[in-house]
Formats: sequence, structure tokens, C-alpha cells
Amino acid sequence: MPRSKKGKRGSGRPGSLRQELLQLQLATKAPLKGVKNGVKGESGASDDEMTSDVLSHCSSASESASVLEDGPGGEQVDEQTAQEETEDKLKQCVEYVTDKSVKTRLAGLESLRQAFSSRLLYDFLTERRLTLCDSLERSIKKGGGEEQSAAATVFTLLCIQLGGGDEAEEGFKMLRPILTAILIDNGASVAARQSCARALGMCCYVSAAEEGEDLIKSLTLLESIFMSSYPNREGTLPTPKPGIPGLHCAALQAWSLLVTLCPASRLTVLLHFHLPKLQACLQSSDVNYRIAAGETIALLVELGRDLDQDFEVEEEENLCRCLKSLATDSNKHRAKNDRRKQRSIFREVLHYIEIDDFTEERIRFGVESVHIDGWMRRRIYDAFKDIMESGVRHHLQFNPLLRDIFGLGPPLILDAVLKGSKISRFEKHLFNSAAFKARTKQRNKVRDKRADVM
Repeated sequence: MPRSKKGKRGSGRPGSLRQELLQLQLATKAPLKGVKNGVKGESGASDDEMTSDVLSHCSSASESASVLEDGPGGEQVDEQTAQEETEDKLKQCVEYVTDKSVKTRLAGLESLRQAFSSRLLYDFLTERRLTLCDSLERSIKKGGGEEQSAAATVFTLLCIQLGGGDEAEEGFKMLRPILTAILIDNGASVAARQSCARALGMCCYVSAAEEGEDLIKSLTLLESIFMSSYPNREGTLPTPKPGIPGLHCAALQAWSLLVTLCPASRLTVLLHFHLPKLQACLQSSDVNYRIAAGETIALLVELGRDLDQDFEVEEEENLCRCLKSLATDSNKHRAKNDRRKQRSIFREVLHYIEIDDFTEERIRFGVESVHIDGWMRRRIYDAFKDIMESGVRHHLQFNPLLRDIFGLGPPLILDAVLKGSKISRFEKHLFNSAAFKARTKQRNKVRDKRADVM
């Protein structure tokens, strides 16, 4: 291996004199930095180092397991030891949420978010849900905008982890008044209000779905947020303040998620009131809000057709004309990515409104897959994906709540034979290298045979 040209040769070796001196200096300074101004628990590292340390401690154990399994020796991971280490790190992260340092609290919340997204931790969280709810309540009440936003997201993941049972319902009832207060507070951070809107929608969906009163309250609250984007009596759309379209978008998406739970009587009223208003919102200046309005229109039309096969949209011709304009929009004053995203979504919406046809999507995870065959299932899947990001596939595979929602049944138990048949990364690399070499040889043969074309 070639040595780096930068720095003195030998300075990075474990036994070098330079490194031993540095370690000695750090060892002598560490006890002095452990207590600062009489405050217990302050570390000697900087806030950035603390953040990095917390995040590294609470990374997904599944990722480390896959790395060890694919190693050259094929070493087996001691799952019990890995589980204990993970729980110890998670306990540390829960303690960080109550730290006096803002950066430490944010790092702890980010670590919990990553851990809750990527793993199923029902047993661990059931024993500590009240402690964690108290810590999150304190962060949402007294923290800044960034901390409030992070705490609301972690609480949403906590409800999903608890599976929507009595434990999740108890936590939702505890934090719901605080989430509501921040959502309707015009002076609060816009990012915090967005996270609170998503938290109210998702937590109500998974923990209070059977409570009709809670469902109606949440729908009414979210309506009060995004309805301020509706046109006035003159038919003119209001000019939103910076950041507000994102809040309207989050509230509308959370509301549309809860609409999928509405009974037929309530749904009929919502269809007649909101469909005409949402059509006007297709002219919004914000591309994300236009897309959210278009997807919500398609969802409401689908629900209306499920109730009545003869359901018709008011002024359907005008709606289709507007959707066609958005699906072929080429205005140069809009960003290219925005135009591409908008055209793709509105082509699907227009296709569904005109001929009642939906482009199915297949989400693969493990040896299973989920079929997204309608706007309702897409809204539900997108809501979970927005919260859990890439971890949604792991939860689809193991989380009983998501498996029940998408009709997947109990989690599959894969035997050792099936797990052992999985190709390692090293074997994949060898296979791809051989295929690339064979493909290159074949193409070179063809290129060398330069025949005159008559």
C-alpha cells in the first residue's frame, strides 16, 4: 500500500512516540474536563464529538451484523451480546435526552430516531415508555424549534413501535394537548408545527383509530391548518408567508391519512366540501402543495367511487383540463426537477380521474412484497415511509402493526437453510467481476471485426 504523502512517515503507527505523547496528554486532561462549573455529567469532548459518539453508539445493530456475516471468515454474531450492547446504548441515549446541553439532547433524539426507524424494540420500549414520554414531553414543551421537531418525530416512531395498543394510546393522550398547542401556535417554529401535524395524524391513525371522537377532533384540527390556503370569497388564493406552504402540505397529508378511516356518512360530507376547494389549490405557487392537493383529490375520488360506483366529480372537465396543464407544464420559471416531479404525479392523477386506472407499484422487502394498488394504500405507505425513511422495509418485515395494516399476516420465520443460501457481498463481487470480464471480451471481439458495409 502506498503511504500518504501528507504528514510525517510513522506518525500514524500505533506504537509511535507521537501518538503515545498525545494519548498521555489526553489521559491527564480528561479528568479535569469531566466536571465543568460543578455540573455533573459534562464530558470533556466537544459538542460535535459528543454528537458523533452518540450517533455511532445507537446505530442499527442489524447493519453491523450484516458486515460481520459478510466478512472473510463468515463469523457468526452473538445475538444475545449484540442485543445487550444495543440496549445499553439506547439507555444512554434516553439519558442524553434529559441532558442540560442542547446539542447533546439533539444528538440523543437523532440517535433514538435512527434506532426506532431501523429496528423493532417493543420489549425495550414497553418497560421505559413512561420515562421516555416524560422526556419527550419536556423537550416539546421547553425546547427550541429544532428540538421540538425532533422530539415529535421520535414520539411518532414510539407509537409505531408500541404497535398501536393501550401503551401507544396512553402516550398519545399524554402528549396530544402539547402537540395541539404547538400546531395552532402561529409564533412557534414552522418546522416544529410540521412535525406536530405529522405526529397528530400518524399517532391518531395507529393508536386512536377506533375512537370516533378522537378521529373527528384530529380531522377538524388539521383542517383548520390547511384550509387557510383555500381561496377566499372572490376566488383568489391567499399569498402565504415563507414556510407556511410546507405546513399546509404536512397538515393536508396527515388529514388525508385519517380520511381513510372515516365512516361513509362523514366521508360524504368531506367529499362535497373539500373537492371543489382542493381543485382551486392546484394553482398554488408551491410545487409540493400542488402535488399534495392533486394526490388528495385522487384519494377522495377513489373513496367516493368505493362508496358509489356512479360517483362523479363536480366540474370534472375543468379539473381534467387543469390536471392536463400541470401534467404537461413546461414553464421555464420553475425548476427542472420540480417540473419533472409535477408532471409525473399529475399524469397518474389525470389517468385515474379519466379512466379509473391506477399504476400499481410493488415494494419488495426480504422474500415478501407489498402491492400498492390504489391511492389509499399509497397514502398509507407514503405516510410510514416519510416517518421511517429506509427503515420502513424492516418494519414491513417484522412489525406486527404494519403487517396487519397491509394484510401481510404474522412475521415470517426464516429457517437457517434459507438464511444460509443468501449470497455474500464477496461472492456477489466475484460474480459481477467475472460477468464484466466476459462481457468485455465478447464486445472486443465484435469491435475488432470491422467489416465494410456495402
